[in-house]
Amino acid sequence: MNKWIVSSACAALLLAPLAFAQSVGEKTGVNSTLGISPTTQDFVTEAANSDILELAAAKLAEGKGNADEKKFAEQMTTDHTKTSKDLKELVDSGDVKATIPVKLDSSGQKKLDELSDAKPQDFAGYYDPMQVSAHKDAVSLFERYAKSGDNPKLKDWAGKTLPALQHHLEMAQNLNKNRD
Repeated sequence: MNKWIVSSACAALLLAPLAFAQSVGEKTGVNSTLGISPTTQDFVTEAANSDILELAAAKLAEGKGNADEKKFAEQMTTDHTKTSKDLKELVDSGDVKATIPVKLDSSGQKKLDELSDAKPQDFAGYYDPMQVSAHKDAVSLFERYAKSGDNPKLKDWAGKTLPALQHHLEMAQNLNKNRD
């Protein structure tokens, strides 16, 4: 009997971290590497943070960027304003049970601070690769949720939004390539 209790306790301790694996994994990028779908809350948090960062970075690009970056930033403002609105509507309607962050997470804030501190002549060196990286992450996030997310309406929205994000990634890669 005692062995059974000890074994059960050990199993519970070993399995407990798995219940939190997606949240931790999403923060460290492990889920992306493994192709694991984020939880609904993680997806909403990551998508909202992505939108907040894109909108703030676009505002900086409109002031510091070259003509191509300004055009790209205009598209990001239009598209990410729409995705922010769509996500908020899904949550506000009650179809998605999650909390939308109202400010940028510390990782995104650090990127935005670096971008903000960049001199206009150095701006492209920060902005262009950041856009490639941010959109690779967004495409991965939306692909994984669209494939195996647990909320049908959010899963559908992620799938419908994915082509625009893939297009953004192509645009960002061209922007970065033209800089070299």
